Amino acid sequence: MKRYQITEWCHHFMENHVKEGDLCIDATAGNGNDTLFLCELVGECGRVLAFDIQKEAVENTKKRILEHQMEKRADVFLESHTKMQKYAKEETVDCIVFNFGYLPGGDHQLATKADTSIEAIRQGLRLLKVGGMMSLCIYSGGDSGFEERDEILSFLKLLDTKYYLVILSSYYNRPNHPPIPVMILKLKSDVAIHENTSDKHGKK
Repeated sequence: MKRYQITEWCHHFMENHVKEGDLCIDATAGNGNDTLFLCELVGECGRVLAFDIQKEAVENTKKRILEHQMEKRADVFLESHTKMQKYAKEETVDCIVFNFGYLPGGDHQLATKADTSIEAIRQGLRLLKVGGMMSLCIYSGGDSGFEERDEILSFLKLLDTKYYLVILSSYYNRPNHPPIPVMILKLKSDVAIHENTSDKHGKK
């Protein structure tokens, strides 16, 4: 029986959305689990771009996809997710995956931060095709605190409903600040997304 841990829950939606031949981005590669999952979904004709600022994460991800003979389907970059626009054009990406927090088993001092996370989400929304999907796993508490979670949720709340559908789920009966899964669907083109949110989260 599936227990629908947060990655299982998000993968459930990705599996129903991503098709063979798609272009996908794993914006926070970590240990490569989402990168591998996306490689399996896009097939031989698809492509996955994976990003992480930690060398350990990049090495782990490359090793994982190599072990499953998926290396021809993915490019893994030692690069911040705030640089995704260097590697993909606007409205060409079918699915983008984020995990916010720190690398499991890694240095807890190297966690994602609210300002760069929001900038990466903003870029990702530009890169998504109309009909594209973004998956966010938001972890909080412990070493990482709650600032990033609160800032991201405030940003998402301001997204224009004409352009985006934001679906936030909750592990409602779990204690100790469970992670929050969020899905965003791009409903129509919004090249001026940076103008549709407040100064608190970006320049107009």
